[in-house]
Amino acid sequence: MTTTAVTVFNQILIMLFIMIVGSICYKIKLINKEMNKYLSDLVLMLVNPLVIFLSYQREFEDTLLQGLLISLLLATITHVLAIIIAKRIIRKKDKPEDGVLERFAVIYSNCGFIGIPLVNGIFGSEGVFYITAYMTIFNLFVWTHGVISVSGKKDRRTIVQAFVSPSVIATISGFLLFVLRIQLPETLVEAMSYIGNMNTPLAMMVAGVTIAQANLVKLLGKLRIYYISFLKLIFIPVVMLLIFSLFDLSREVLLTSVLAAACPTGATINLFSIRYKKNYLYASEMFAVTTVLSVITIPLVMIVAELLI
Repeated sequence: MTTTAVTVFNQILIMLFIMIVGSICYKIKLINKEMNKYLSDLVLMLVNPLVIFLSYQREFEDTLLQGLLISLLLATITHVLAIIIAKRIIRKKDKPEDGVLERFAVIYSNCGFIGIPLVNGIFGSEGVFYITAYMTIFNLFVWTHGVISVSGKKDRRTIVQAFVSPSVIATISGFLLFVLRIQLPETLVEAMSYIGNMNTPLAMMVAGVTIAQANLVKLLGKLRIYYISFLKLIFIPVVMLLIFSLFDLSREVLLTSVLAAACPTGATINLFSIRYKKNYLYASEMFAVTTVLSVITIPLVMIVAELLI
């Protein structure tokens, strides 16, 4: 577990450093609020979908497909239960919009930037492939349930637009090409990879610019955020772990699913709150606090997981 702890710590440091750069850019007026919105749209509509699509551009294997299907099921169960738990536990009547963001923060994790490097360090490329299943379900839910929740729109048009979003299209098309054993030309994949590699830097820069607009001293005194962090970082992943450990599952698949659920709140909460004009400062505060606390909580959850398996 020492390796896991070190890997988590290193990835958090990378994330924090890029966020600090984003904050500095805002302070010296290199990036303003309007530019930040355009950058967030670029990440959501182009860069992130390419990352998802490219994760499926690999050699087909029956064992990988079986593990992937099980991972998809576990990820679906995780998101459904997280939605139910968040809805039951978080009921903020004084500020309904903040309650929506809190539920979003508890449900959706940063399974890409934090999860992928961690799984790669523990299980290698096979673990990375399995965590793409979690990312697949994450994107299907976040672009449907997540968009509807944050935007506050439940009409048919909003639902249809959510299902035809770039990330959902990338998820479905990428999976189909994998199953059909179709791989794109290497030159095209490499070109797409260059764009996809901008995902983490841009998302963290946007988050840093957003955090720079918050009062960090005041943030430390908000006990409510620590409650949300407990639900996201410990309660949800431990509940999932207890349920999944009851079944005879591959160790790699189970630990990958639990680790993905134990990741901090996803940067998507910042991007969505900006896009749909919600309380993006509060969103960035929850994102920042869960990210910092995850340095401690992810290794703890993984230690518990190894004891139960």
